[in-house]
Amino acid sequence: MKKAVNKTKTNFETIAYVLGIVAIVEAVFSPLLGVVFSIIGLVLASKQKSPMSKKAKVLNLIGLIIGVVFFAVILVLSLTNSAIPTNLY
Repeated sequence: MKKAVNKTKTNFETIAYVLGIVAIVEAVFSPLLGVVFSIIGLVLASKQKSPMSKKAKVLNLIGLIIGVVFFAVILVLSLTNSAIPTNLY
């Protein structure tokens, strides 16, 4: 006797959309977390083909770009000598 297996398809589009919004917000405050959230959102959004997943891809790409740019700015500012005053006395 075989049991009937009910396989439901999981919709990741809403999760990817929310991760896109979170990625944009986190990219401003913590660029590395923004990049991580946007990569996870892009992976989840690419699993489906729907209008909401396309919007989620756009949001996650925006979060990825903002996160990378802010991370590069912070890295450049932290490595330059002009940002740190050396002659305080």
